[in-house]
Amino acid sequence: MSVRARDIFKAGLIGDNPVYRQVLGICSALAVTNLLANTLFMCFGVVFTATLTNVTVSLLRRHIPKRVRMIAQVLIIASYVMMVDTLIRALNPDIHRFIGPYVGLIITNCIIMGRAEAFAAQNPPWPSLLDGLACGLGYSLVLIAIALVREPMGFGTLLGIPLPARELWWHSWTIMLMPPGAFFMLAILTWIARSRTGAKETSA
Repeated sequence: MSVRARDIFKAGLIGDNPVYRQVLGICSALAVTNLLANTLFMCFGVVFTATLTNVTVSLLRRHIPKRVRMIAQVLIIASYVMMVDTLIRALNPDIHRFIGPYVGLIITNCIIMGRAEAFAAQNPPWPSLLDGLACGLGYSLVLIAIALVREPMGFGTLLGIPLPARELWWHSWTIMLMPPGAFFMLAILTWIARSRTGAKETSA
């Protein structure tokens, strides 16, 4: 992997993470992270859409008139979101019933719109693909980390499988099943991540 590619990945995953650094994509972070299975499907949708949108916008960047570029980008995003929505509906109708409305909101997700406009519209396809993939994975890492805490603490399960502690002594934390639980987890994760990156920048 070249230095530029490594820098793009590092920025999307850590240095310029779309959730805890840019505070984007918060709606889905609050809504779907009470169950890990829902979170994984949502993350797949964002990674798929962000990556292919960036590639498509980059390929068409010289052919889309500037005055309609935002409309064109929304149409591109909507096309990929429809694919994701259909695929999730076919693979797991039960999960789709819960996260379906939030999958539709990917169309207006600021992460995807922002990267398409700020990066893909200015760069060749390969760096744009890496940027979309890195930002999608950075988003996914945060949501999965939150879900790995919320589901066990709220339901006493992981991927729907009961944990041993649930039968022995664990009592569910109802707040972890509600949006405030996601707010608390996101705040803690943001504090930890920014503290670590801030310390590295200071030492550098």
